Amino acid sequence: MDITWYGHSCFRLTERSIATVVTDPFDSDAIGYNPLKLRGDVVTISHDSPAHNFIDAVRKPEHVLTGPGEYEIGGVFITAVPTHSRKKNGKRNVIYVFDYDGITVAHLGDLDRTLKQTEVDALGTVNIALVPVGGGGGLNAAKASEVISMLEPGIVVPMHYKTKDSHVSLDPLSKFLKEMGIPEAAPEPVLKVRSTSIPEETQVVVLDYAA
Repeated sequence: MDITWYGHSCFRLTERSIATVVTDPFDSDAIGYNPLKLRGDVVTISHDSPAHNFIDAVRKPEHVLTGPGEYEIGGVFITAVPTHSRKKNGKRNVIYVFDYDGITVAHLGDLDRTLKQTEVDALGTVNIALVPVGGGGGLNAAKASEVISMLEPGIVVPMHYKTKDSHVSLDPLSKFLKEMGIPEAAPEPVLKVRSTSIPEETQVVVLDYAA
């Protein structure tokens, strides 16, 4: 399967003969980046915010998921687990786990706290974790590191951090890399994953956002 990042929390997950998923499409007027013009069969929304719920950025999706549950769409098994902000009366967030023929990808949305054990159990085995690391409404670098230790994924892809095209007040990627003990990481255009390519020890893969 291929995972492409478009900035902020928006990814596109593709695999031949299986449904294409777009996560958290954003309104570029709200956060920066180039306007999105994507195609996908399924759109998932972690929470109700213009930075995460701009469905118009995806052309005629067949399914839009906004809440918890279990779904099977076009060969993709999706588990959606709700979380709530640590702040009183804070936002509700939904974490989605996508099972692509045995490869599981967890999109943590705008999670802003460490996970409860019941939530970790509900998510199941996570091969790849798409993790907010830049603070703001989501995890900061230190809490992201804690959550990664709880999930023990083979691959971590950081998201939701400051870039030159982002207008949102977030921490830069370098803060997370330092927290993880990584001096630097060259961005890759696309993450190509096969079942045999999931490392046993957690590795961080930085993606360049697609224009």
